[in-house]
Amino acid sequence: MKLLNVEVVLKREQNIQQTKYEPVLSEMYDGTTSYAILSHRWGVEVAYKEMAGLMRVEELEKDEVRARDGYQKIIKSCEQAKEDGYKWLWIDTCCIDKRSSSELSETINSMYRWYQNAQVCYAYLHDVDESVFPTKRDDSKFDRSNGWPEWFMRGWTLQELIAPEQVKFFNKNWMPIGNKQRLAPTLADITGIPREVLTDGMAGKHLSVAQIMSWAAGRKTTRVEDRAYSLMGLFGVMMPMLYGEGNRAFQRLQLEIIRISNDHSIFAWHPQQPRADSVLAEDPSDFRSCSCVRRVGLNEFVDRLIEENMFGCSKRSDIDTRARHRRKLAVLRDIVKHSPQFTVSNAGIQVCLPVIPHPDSPVHFRAILACDGGSSTGLITIDLISSGSSFHRTFINTFPRTTYPEFKTLHLTHHRNECRKFTLDDLNASYSGFRRCGTYPRECTDGVTLFSITEDLIVTVYANEGDKSRFAVGLGYYFGQGWVHVVYDDRPANQEKNWSLWSDFASTAYVGMWNARGEHSKRASELAHDNEHRNVHFVKHAHLPRSILAARVVWGKWEMNNLRVMVDVTQCPGCCDGPCAWTVTFFI
Repeated sequence: MKLLNVEVVLKREQNIQQTKYEPVLSEMYDGTTSYAILSHRWGVEVAYKEMAGLMRVEELEKDEVRARDGYQKIIKSCEQAKEDGYKWLWIDTCCIDKRSSSELSETINSMYRWYQNAQVCYAYLHDVDESVFPTKRDDSKFDRSNGWPEWFMRGWTLQELIAPEQVKFFNKNWMPIGNKQRLAPTLADITGIPREVLTDGMAGKHLSVAQIMSWAAGRKTTRVEDRAYSLMGLFGVMMPMLYGEGNRAFQRLQLEIIRISNDHSIFAWHPQQPRADSVLAEDPSDFRSCSCVRRVGLNEFVDRLIEENMFGCSKRSDIDTRARHRRKLAVLRDIVKHSPQFTVSNAGIQVCLPVIPHPDSPVHFRAILACDGGSSTGLITIDLISSGSSFHRTFINTFPRTTYPEFKTLHLTHHRNECRKFTLDDLNASYSGFRRCGTYPRECTDGVTLFSITEDLIVTVYANEGDKSRFAVGLGYYFGQGWVHVVYDDRPANQEKNWSLWSDFASTAYVGMWNARGEHSKRASELAHDNEHRNVHFVKHAHLPRSILAARVVWGKWEMNNLRVMVDVTQCPGCCDGPCAWTVTFFI
């Protein structure tokens, strides 16, 4: 690692007009060198090339560099390091030559170790003016960072808080305002990190993957890839940097964790909006509710599998009945002991899990994981749907547990499922004053893309600002069956204050359609099979309140790759006051 020579930096600053060049950066080994390290929120910084060659540039350029806030951070950090008796200092802005991709990759893969080996870490809170550490949430002052200093909301600072044994906090004026040991209770409240991890580190703690992920759920990074790269050290994995890969970086991170661990909690995530797709999470925010998720050991897992599946066996059941149930489930113990760890391949993540089949669906299963949500909760389960030899993650509202779990070797998909892109022909809707506001829960700028293998739903909202009227069109898949639905916003027109929040209406419409997706898909399947004509088209409409208009949706057979959906606003035929039954038209 390249380290700043504290004495040289300060000497150069005191004699800035000198012409003698003396290198400020030296290559050192972190395992044998005593050094301090800085953790901070980036602003206008000084890069490696600028810091190393400051004495070689013209006066105007030199003055511009020295006037930056980032340069003052370097000087103040060096002064603090000198005061604490350290000769060397590492700062991520000027100690990495980012022009070299290999050096950048090596640095990111080593960064957790570098912070861990530092004798002290200086955490600079640029937005704290007071001479004491903020102990209470202040949404007015820290309105952009969830009520706390922005340092606590950044992705990279998570490992920079956990890895070093000593962390000293400084305010905007570089006044010391506390350290990690003394502030551990407050830091635990801010970050969700257990106090014992803050005071003693992660070594020896039986932390689950899901719990560690939950610490990063609300944090942000400038580059989306850094959401994953900033977590590598916490999990002890290494992988190459591929800036430009987007969310795929987080998928790669999870696969690397799976290769070195058999922790089932990596599958225990739960998104804010249900989706059916890969068994891997899309983002750390999917683990937001996993702060209490606990790994369950082998023996406890078997005992609880047996105990939690004693159907029909109350405490008052006769001894023979309970013994019979225990014998039937006791075979689980040998199976669990001989179950292989995860195996990752292009076919999926191979794992042996106890599963319960859905009584009403031959392709639906509930898998039981070796983790729970806390000491007083049951084992966590996830819902799966089979597609050939693969199993995708899905979500079911009700799942009656009527049979014993059976161990099954599964190939869990770790890639996105098949996509189908639909074209929305909504030009005619604009003639009636309706514009497309947006899509929910994910943004679709060029048509609507759906995952067709499992379950998916996209809601598109249309609004007429002048008439305070709007409707939502839902396109979805349920167990491979496509379906369409349309609903109107029945909110009174005089509620103008909240009317402009189309996303609120979209969310409400989404939840209603998602909960009724089984009914919508069943009706779509029935109509499709009742009408075998080659050119069948389907029509559905919803009457718009306080008007004579109706929103109309027309679409064809998706299985014939007719992926154009027409959205129109027309005069209502007077047959409904809400979404009416589907009709079928024939074009010969």
